[in-house]
Amino acid sequence: MDNFFLIAGPCAIEDKEMTLHIGTKVKQICDKLGIDYILKGSYKKANRSRLDSFTGIGNMEALTILRDAGKELGVEVITDVHESHEPKEVADYVDHLQIPAFLCRQTDLLLAAGKTGKGVNIKKGQFVSPEAMIFALEKVKSTGNKNVWLCERGFSFGYSDLVVDATAVARLKEHGAPVVMDCTHSVQKPNRTEGVTGGDSAMIETIALSAVATGADGLFIETHPDPSAALSDPHTMLRLDKLEDILVKCLKVRKALLGK
Repeated sequence: MDNFFLIAGPCAIEDKEMTLHIGTKVKQICDKLGIDYILKGSYKKANRSRLDSFTGIGNMEALTILRDAGKELGVEVITDVHESHEPKEVADYVDHLQIPAFLCRQTDLLLAAGKTGKGVNIKKGQFVSPEAMIFALEKVKSTGNKNVWLCERGFSFGYSDLVVDATAVARLKEHGAPVVMDCTHSVQKPNRTEGVTGGDSAMIETIALSAVATGADGLFIETHPDPSAALSDPHTMLRLDKLEDILVKCLKVRKALLGK
């Protein structure tokens, strides 16, 4: 995408009503501000810490809800894939596929995603340098698919925290692909003893502004009208009514730097 864009939606697809509610509100904001919008929702959560954590409402039901919401709102949609058989199965429902950070080195998964011809957003592993992401990018591009983004989401810092390097976006852009900043998962506090990932959503604005100031082409923000009641990632999702103000500030920074 040439225009500044936002990937946003709930962490996981909970039901049709919530998906449309969030998508409608975010689209209204993006239309008002001139931002391209991609609706995000995980159709299943395959990377939960605990066995009893919520993983989804059912694959086909969630994918159908996501596809139909995108059509109703007139926006593109994106979801995560975790295993190499998933991209082909999911491709008929979405416009873009997302590679989770933990899986950014999984060759078969990257190749399968690339072969669908869909857009591929590769999240940088918490353990991977910006420079090393060239290899993940090359794997997808080897399929002939050039529609690839790289997504920054912080670095592991000890066992239970992440840090965001202010130079990471600029270093990722050296690879010649659009760079997205995952403002949600960058504020995680992983590996807590209770088996539920924590986080500090109050820092999402700081991460977003820093990313735009260093050249990010788009932002990834999971959002929910009541994060505390969400079925996944309640500690890191942005409350929906806070989104517009953050985006307005980001556009002011972008305009000051780029004149657009």
